[in-house]
Amino acid sequence: MTPSILDYAKRLKAMAHLGLTYANNAYDLERYQELEQMSLELMQQLSGQPLAEISAYFSTKKEYITPKVDIRAVIFNDQKQLLLVREKADGKWSLPGGWADIGFSPKEIAVKEALEETGFNVKPVKLLAVLDKRCHPHPPQPDYVYKIFIQCEIINGEKTKAFDILDVSFFDQNAIPELSEDRVLPSQIELMFAYLADPQKEAMID
Repeated sequence: MTPSILDYAKRLKAMAHLGLTYANNAYDLERYQELEQMSLELMQQLSGQPLAEISAYFSTKKEYITPKVDIRAVIFNDQKQLLLVREKADGKWSLPGGWADIGFSPKEIAVKEALEETGFNVKPVKLLAVLDKRCHPHPPQPDYVYKIFIQCEIINGEKTKAFDILDVSFFDQNAIPELSEDRVLPSQIELMFAYLADPQKEAMID
């Protein structure tokens, strides 16, 4: 689907919100505030609704809080090895992936994250699991998170590290390195290998 101008305005608003959340200097804060205002004014022109109402709708103080979505690409090679990335944040390993972005479908996020973190172009082929992080023994964190695991096949490309990734490698099931358990658990890795062994296994949903 081709994004509409309104879709782009929503993405700009989301990018501004992220910038305002993580910016660490006055110059960047000013730029993101300007970007946020531009996105709101663009939505006002497209919708015809008063700018004050649109601003109030997107206010974090009034927004209905919903779960965040974490999407992971599950990629095996012909040797039945699983592709993992080593996170710079903690030096441990995880499935490629991350937070879903406004304006991208779950499959598009899996493709985008796989390319950015590993250098491989992939094709999504199957939904494996939708898990509620609360139902699994991850370390505590403030966000409420749904985790989506999507099996993907490599089309082309070669291993390339990203700015937040220390290493990229394939691993046998019996040689999985220390995992970044905030992102993925050993039991979830075992579940991914179970889907490899049984392609007819039904998707797991908490």
